[in-house]
This record gives sequence, structure tokens and C-alpha cells, in this order.
Amino acid sequence: MNFDLTDDQEMVRDTFARFLDDNSSTLRVRAAMSAENGGTGFDAGLWRGLAEMGALAMRVPEEAGGMGLGLFDAVLLMEEAGRTLASGPLAESLVAARLIAELGGEGQADLLGRQLGGEAVVTIALTDMADEPRQWIAGGLVADAVIARRGNDVVLVSVPASARHAEESLASTPLAEIDLGALEAAVLASGSDALTAFAGGIEEWKMLMASALAGLGREALRLGAAYACERKAFGQLIGTFQGISHPLADRLCDVDGAKFLVWKAVRDIFDGSDEAGPTISLALGYACEAAASSTAQSLHTFGGYGLTTEYDIYLFNLRAKAWPLVIGDPQLLIEEAGRRLYAGEQASLPASGDVPIEFDMGDEARAVCAELDALFTANVTDEMRAKFHYSWEGYVPEVHKMLADNNLLFPGFPKEISGRTISPYARIAAMGELEKQGYNTPGANVAAMVSMIIHKFGSDELKAEVLPRITGGDALCSLGYSEPGAGSDVFAAQCKATPDGNGWRIDGTKMFTSGANLADYVLMLCRTNNEVAKHKGLTMFIVPLKADGVTIQPVYTFQDERTNITFYDGVHIPDSWRLGEVDGGVKTMSAALELEHGGGFSKVIKQMLHAAVELCGEIKSGGKPLIDKTHAQVRLARTTAHLWISDMLTYRAQWSSVEKKPNFAFGPMAKMYSSEKFLTDSRDLLDLTAPLSLSKRDGAAGLLNQCYRHAQGTTIYGGTSEVHRSMVAERGLGLPRTRG
Repeated sequence: MNFDLTDDQEMVRDTFARFLDDNSSTLRVRAAMSAENGGTGFDAGLWRGLAEMGALAMRVPEEAGGMGLGLFDAVLLMEEAGRTLASGPLAESLVAARLIAELGGEGQADLLGRQLGGEAVVTIALTDMADEPRQWIAGGLVADAVIARRGNDVVLVSVPASARHAEESLASTPLAEIDLGALEAAVLASGSDALTAFAGGIEEWKMLMASALAGLGREALRLGAAYACERKAFGQLIGTFQGISHPLADRLCDVDGAKFLVWKAVRDIFDGSDEAGPTISLALGYACEAAASSTAQSLHTFGGYGLTTEYDIYLFNLRAKAWPLVIGDPQLLIEEAGRRLYAGEQASLPASGDVPIEFDMGDEARAVCAELDALFTANVTDEMRAKFHYSWEGYVPEVHKMLADNNLLFPGFPKEISGRTISPYARIAAMGELEKQGYNTPGANVAAMVSMIIHKFGSDELKAEVLPRITGGDALCSLGYSEPGAGSDVFAAQCKATPDGNGWRIDGTKMFTSGANLADYVLMLCRTNNEVAKHKGLTMFIVPLKADGVTIQPVYTFQDERTNITFYDGVHIPDSWRLGEVDGGVKTMSAALELEHGGGFSKVIKQMLHAAVELCGEIKSGGKPLIDKTHAQVRLARTTAHLWISDMLTYRAQWSSVEKKPNFAFGPMAKMYSSEKFLTDSRDLLDLTAPLSLSKRDGAAGLLNQCYRHAQGTTIYGGTSEVHRSMVAERGLGLPRTRG
């Protein structure tokens, strides 16, 4: 797995970023829009500078005088162009230059040379001019020529100055409505190969535009966050208000998600994946919404000042719409993705060139997954599988022990705990395989966490008596953090541990001690000091749940799972069962939470989506399967976008952790985004497939029904979405702390 650019790509991106910072500042953007410049929104000086830098030649083959760089390089350039609101039809020109080089031959060598030198502007028409001879053209106001499809031909339309008519537009970009059918057109090429090449150019434009919108959206959020770190209201920085910081955190996930859909599309083309076509459609459709909502939220952060032309945020707000709408309603892109996913529509794709990013886990990961699959196939019965459940209710002792005996209960943990050495990526893949098998009970995950804590902080007694039982698959552990009046505020714990001879006496209550009815031990955070700050007076212990004074009372949820409230009345434990220093529980707990953070819910979203697709194939609507209806395809496609973004955000979090890269709340982003989309999509897909989805019958209906109930809790346990939004706001956007 790799999210790093090559050294050459880092250099190219940084070089263009510096150039655009200097030559596409907001002052230059405003100047290009000004009356003195004719209001064209085109910066001729910037355009010549981009040409001198080689930007316009980036996608042109070397034999035609270009740089011969790959699609990913152009994507990186467009992200920087979006960030700086570059004043010119850059995405269109990149595609047009490549098409002229590939289809124009020697007859267009002079035009191509002038285009690459910044002396001529050539753009593209996004709709077949045989159907729409008069259409809106990005950069049409300054274009010397337009490449278009005309039925069975790809043509080059010459645009004289008399055909370019200035007209006020939303963001004063060089947009123009041109009657292409009334102008002179030269045929560049005809037939299926030519049409395929042109269609591939349109797909490339979609990716380039999506990347530009992602860069624009992220810069808009940066501006909003910076303002929130300076502006005070009611005596406080407004960035400390969750009503300001949390929506910005949500939008950050969206713009990063749009960016990663583009990255996935480029990688899919390189790999020859069938997902490439729908990913491209979803990338631009999602980027349109992400950029628009991000700029709107950032402008809202500025309050009334955001409405004035004195602040730059309005430029981002208008251009977020002005750039992509030349293709028409963005919702049509989601419809297109639906057809590509569920109606067999094919897309013509451009060549990708070299792609450095990689989302494959490697050969060892595949081998571990194959081993797990073989174990489940050979040893797990239908009766065992019938017990599988996402919660503690899915704990099956025989399966738990089987995994322990094969050193796969805690994959990726140190060998002295797990029994074997497995790479971090193989560990991630193994956890995914367990989810694929349907066996992802929290029992094993909590046992792994507690084993690591005992290994790191436990006494010799705990390591000799308790740790082997857990690692051997003979004992389970529960977590005792939350209390009835505290919830996520674990620092408010009041369950007391008081010195008692050579040990401790535990008194109090813990809430949501899931699995306590099945477990042998509970990892418990207790109050040991009331004379210091609340987070400094806590100590961590291992408490046997079968000890005298422990009472376990069930609490049932509507998610078909059981949790517990546990009572501790004079429970005595030796000091050797303490983990870490007295009053040092926060340090111990932090190590535990570090193991807990970073995952997402994409695997269960994928299962939910497959169930919905299956039901849409069964349900009839107007005599046809529901899956054939456009509205069904659109809603399934939206969930697919959320699934793929959840995957990509999780991959980034995992990669940054494994490779020790700077981490700007990537784990919380993955968890928060995926859980929130799981919740909203489960509700939407339940609606789409109603009333069949109301049934708990075996199969797809029962699974979709369960997903709706399951999703409710994912935004709560493992840290609420609000907690994770604060982490994203602080570490991802640099906002001040939003919690006391």
C-alpha cells in the first residue's frame, strides 16, 4: 500500500504550487475578473507562464513535443490549480492538447505548437455538436479552436473573434455559448477509434475537474478555519464552538473523499478494473457537491463578512459552481454511475501512465486471508455460522479457540502474544477476511487490546496467570470505562478503588460493559484520587468478573445485542492486578485507545449494499425489477461512492500508521465518515427496498433490516461522532480545542 508520491512528482507538484501561489494569487484572480481586463476571467500572463513551465504539454506524448506524463501527474497539477483558482480553461486545454497530438497529425502541428507555447487556446466541447450545435464552452470566450465530436467524426472547430461573445457569468470565467455548427470545422479523425479517443478525453476531463474541485474545497476550508482561529465572539475564538468546527470537519472528510475517488479512478484504469468507469462518474459528481458545500460552510464561518467582496472566500464559492456546471446537472453524473454499475454501460478510458499510489496489501496478506478462509471452510459448521453476529452475541467459543490454536486470534500483535509474526498490512487484511467470513465479534478485539495492555503494563503475576488464558483463547475480557452518568467522558469516572491491605477494594458501577456476561475479566478504570485534577486521579485494573461482590445485569438494545450494567460492591483484588502506576490510568488507557482507533465500517457497508442490490433485483416496480429503475440505480450508486470513500479514508489511516507518516486525525476521519454514512445509507436503502426491508426473514432483507439497527450504534461506540469531529477539526484543520 502506498499513498506517497514519487520524488519527481513531489518536485513537479511543489514547483507548480509555488508558481501558482505567485501567479494565481487572489489578487491576480480578481484582476482577471475586473472590468479593466474586460471581465473575461482569463489571465493571459498566467497562461503563458503555465506554458513555459510545461503545464500545457504535460499530457502530450514526447514524440509530439510534449512531456509525456501520466494522468496522475495531471491530477496533481489540477489540485493545485483548483486551490489557487487558476484563471483559464486548464483542464480543457490539457485534454485538447492530447487529442490534437493523437488525432491531428502533421496537419495540426502548427496549432499544437502554438497551444503548447501559450499563444493559442484550444478547448473542448462536452456534448456531441451533431445533437447540440450551439452549446456552452469552457474557455470559449478566449478560444482559438474547439475540439468536438460531430456524429461519427472528431472535428476541430475554428473560432474567430466574431463568434466569441462576452456575457456575464456566475464567476466571471471565460465561459461562452458558441454556435459551433455555424463555424468552419476540420475533421481530425473518424470512426470508432476516433470516437473512443474523444470519449476517453471527456472521462479525463471529469477526473481533472474533480481534482480541481477537491483542491478548491480544501483551500476554502483552510480559509474558514484560519478565520475561526482569529475571530472572537462572546469572548472566545469562534473555532472553539462545535457549531463552527464540526461542520467544517464534516466537509473536510468530503473534499478528501472526492480527491481519493479521483485517485482510485486513476489506479482502477491502471489496473484494468471494471470499477474505473463508475468511479470517474462518482468522483466528479461527488466533488461537485463537496466543493459547493465546503465553500458554503466556509463562507458561513465568516458570517456577514463572507458575503462581502472584500474577503476572498466568495471567489471560491462562485467558482465551485462555475467550473463544473458546463457539463450540466451534476446529478446526471450519479445517474451515469448508476448505469455503469447496474445497467452495463461501458466507459471509454484514457491511458493512465505510471501510477505510484497502491492500495494492495501484498502477497503475505493474500496468503493469510487464504489460510483463514481454509480454516473456516474446513472447521466452521452451519450451526456455528448461524450464531455469527456483529456484536458480542456472535461469540462462538469453538471459532475463538480455533483461531487461537492457529495463532490467528490476534494477528499482527507481537509474537509473544499472538504466536507468530505477521506484517501490519497482513494483519489489516486478516481482520478484513474475518469480517468477510462474518465473524468479527468484539470479543476477540477486546481480548487483543487487553492482552497488549497486560503485556506492556502488567505484573509478573498477571503475565503468568491471566495473559496465557487470554492469548490461548480460553478467556475473554470486557471493558469497564463508561459509567451511568459519564458516557464518553471517561475522566469523570467515580467507581472507586481504595487501598485495602496489600490490595484494593473496588466499589461502584460501570455501564455498557458489553460481554461481561461472557468474559472472565474486565479492564477497569477507577478513581483513586479525588485531590487532583479528574484526569490525574485514575488508575487501571484487571478485575475478575467472577469475584465476590460483582453483579452483572443485562441491558438489551434494539440492535439484537446485549450489553450490561455491572455493580462492584467491596470487590477485593491484589495490587499485582493493577496496570501501570497509581493515578497513571490515563497513560494506560491511552495505549488501549491507540489500539482501538483507526478502523471504519466499510466492510459492513459493502455487505449492506450487496443486500440492497439483491433486493432491488427481486422487487418488481411497474412490472420490471427495481434495479432497472433510474432512481434505484442513483441511490445504490451514492452508497457505492460512500463505500469507496470509506475504504480510501481507512486505507490512508492504516498506511500512515504503518509507515509512521504524519497523521492529521486520519483514523477519526475514517471512523466518523464511515459510521455516519452507514447510518444515513442504511436508512435510505431501507426506504428504497420497503416494505420487504421491514422483514427479519433470513437473507438480504434480514441483513438490511439488521444494518439499519446496527448503524445507530456505530456513531456512538468507539467514540461518538462528536468526539471524532473535534479531533478532525483540531488536528486536520488546526482549530482550537472544542472540549474542556
